[in-house]
Amino acid sequence: MGRKRVLAVIHTVTYGKRLLDVLSLLEADFRLQIVFTAPPHDFGDDVPAFLAGLGSVVLPWDQAVRMTFDLALAAGPRGVQHIDAPLITLPHGANYLKRVTGGAEAGVAGLRRQDLMPGGRLPAAVGLPHRADLRELGLNCPEALPLAHVIGDPVADRITASLPLRAAYRRALGIAEGQKLVVAVSTWGAQSSFGRFDALLPRLIGELPAARYRTALLVHPNVWSGHGAFQVRSWLARCSRLGIGIVAPGADWRSVLIAADWIIGDHGSVTLYGTLTGAPILLATSSEQEINPSSPAAILASHAPTLSPTHPLVDQLDYVAREYRHEEYAAIGSRITSEPGRFNRNMRRLMYELLGLGQPAHEPETVQLPEPLPLIARAPGRGEVSA
Repeated sequence: MGRKRVLAVIHTVTYGKRLLDVLSLLEADFRLQIVFTAPPHDFGDDVPAFLAGLGSVVLPWDQAVRMTFDLALAAGPRGVQHIDAPLITLPHGANYLKRVTGGAEAGVAGLRRQDLMPGGRLPAAVGLPHRADLRELGLNCPEALPLAHVIGDPVADRITASLPLRAAYRRALGIAEGQKLVVAVSTWGAQSSFGRFDALLPRLIGELPAARYRTALLVHPNVWSGHGAFQVRSWLARCSRLGIGIVAPGADWRSVLIAADWIIGDHGSVTLYGTLTGAPILLATSSEQEINPSSPAAILASHAPTLSPTHPLVDQLDYVAREYRHEEYAAIGSRITSEPGRFNRNMRRLMYELLGLGQPAHEPETVQLPEPLPLIARAPGRGEVSA
């Protein structure tokens, strides 16, 4: 039986996690063979272990670029101009939050010409999460506008579908009755909140009574890859020994985010996805220089309270809980996707159109997120959550 071949291009663990939600839409179709490849990337050191954990067929990059496929998927631009296949490009995070300033690289990351047309070659389709992104695309890379499809956001849909399981996630994490969970979130880069963890961590340790509060850290996989897991664990070792949970880069952070009572974050995607959970948000940092001013991250930065260096942390958490207006954050969250609950339907239709195949005769399901592993008192292995 001849099978059509689908290539998943995995640059980093973050990109790989995004594509797994997409590839789940091709499950149980014996007409298809899915294979993976990993182009060279600055933050790609953990990709081989990630792919090995999937038990997937992995083609060496130099072999993949010599082959022909019936469809390719990528959440990043590096090297995809060398892939011989109809290519669908997708964002790897919430919307298009970051901008690059200065010189030829300036523009909205993910929507620039060099992001969508590496080597001058257009993809077969550009998947966008929100109709408002069409304007940004037209300004940044008008050549790609005819190829754009507003399909929605898979992470937003899975978080929303999983909100009813919040109590189960909290039990799985080991949050006791009456305890509150504070989740501190960081993107990557010099302006991320991780760059200020040396000031934040002592406050999480010293100011939150252990009987009432549990704390978990969600640090972007690029931080782990860029500095090395040994170094990140070394920096956070004392936090772990003192009871702060450290979510490993391979773990699914989304259920942890849903379990939170407060989110202390920055201008990254995870903080923005937090607007979907109902948890009050406190910004430890938010780089105006790095934020796309047309993105929902810019709206969040102008609305969410900012962490004060002088007032007691417990008082600040109480304040944001009192002042929190769910409808305001819900409006920001609605800017993540203009196709809420419809990513699976839209994306599956697009993939099968490019494959030249009829879709399976059933509605694609948005699967609720699995329960997280408990916060445990030892250093995390791959895929684990540690305290």
